[in-house]
Amino acid sequence: MPRRGLLIILSSPSGAGKSTLARRLRAWDDTLRFSVSATSRPPREGEVDGQDYVFVSVSGFQQLVAEGQMLEHAQVFGNYYGSPKAPIQTAIEKGCDVLFDIDWQGAQQISNSALQEHVLSIFILPPSITELHRRLVSRGKDADDVIEKRMQKSWDEISHWDGYDYVLVNDDLDQTEADLKTIISAERLRRSQQPQLVDHVRSLQAEFGERV
Repeated sequence: MPRRGLLIILSSPSGAGKSTLARRLRAWDDTLRFSVSATSRPPREGEVDGQDYVFVSVSGFQQLVAEGQMLEHAQVFGNYYGSPKAPIQTAIEKGCDVLFDIDWQGAQQISNSALQEHVLSIFILPPSITELHRRLVSRGKDADDVIEKRMQKSWDEISHWDGYDYVLVNDDLDQTEADLKTIISAERLRRSQQPQLVDHVRSLQAEFGERV
């Protein structure tokens, strides 16, 4: 195995661009796996079980949490969301990176989990609150009251920016994408991600000993 996989966490207030950046990262490297969350909410039209979400009942979700099978979880607007641990652990062991599009609470849980040494957390900030509001409106996906709720929630999310390894201001999407690629490429070379280095150094020591 050339290296271990990374748990790449992207967080931001709604409208700052993390979903677009996540899509671009997957287009850049098709080995990146997107973490498929489990949820207790019912499927929406067009959503596929196991592809968009793993849909489970409330009692089923609570049982997964009780059994320690969720890497992180939270209750949002009355529904449970979380990341199943088993497929993530398997991916890491195979040297595959897993991409998470989650909020600061989920990021904190993963960063404090048994897999914390593999975590790479990145927070995306908007260039301004005015621009954040403009982006939410221009998407044309939400009613005015929903946009207002997202704006009210944005400050709470932004206030946790200092809990991340890296923080990027997304005032230029192409530049932010380039910065993300640089960060990920460097973190893949982190010593803790390269288990083969120990054996390589030992072989160098043995070779050096033969020459002395």
